[in-house]
Amino acid sequence: MRRFEMRLPAIVRMEGVTEFQTETQNVSARGVFFYFDQPVSTGTKLEITLTFPPHVTLTEAVRVRFFARVIRVENPTSSVRVGVAVMIENYEFLHSNGSPDILAALQDGLRNAN
Repeated sequence: MRRFEMRLPAIVRMEGVTEFQTETQNVSARGVFFYFDQPVSTGTKLEITLTFPPHVTLTEAVRVRFFARVIRVENPTSSVRVGVAVMIENYEFLHSNGSPDILAALQDGLRNAN
């Protein structure tokens, strides 16, 4: 699976912890890797919201909520930064301020191109 080096803003929620912000290091179709400033265990379920900027989507910024599971933790004894690899189990596109979702924007773009 091809990984793309992308620094995208991420909001992470996990049980027992207030949501926190980080950024991705790389993204693939099935997973994401980033660093956390707090410990996490393999198997932990996470809710992650990423914002894909206009230069990636070729339209407006798009927010996507992922439901994921931690599959690898690097440097788990570090008190500074912990590398976390997650597998995406499900996702949904989020609507914001009445703007169309990415699928509608892509469909409109295809219709206008023809």
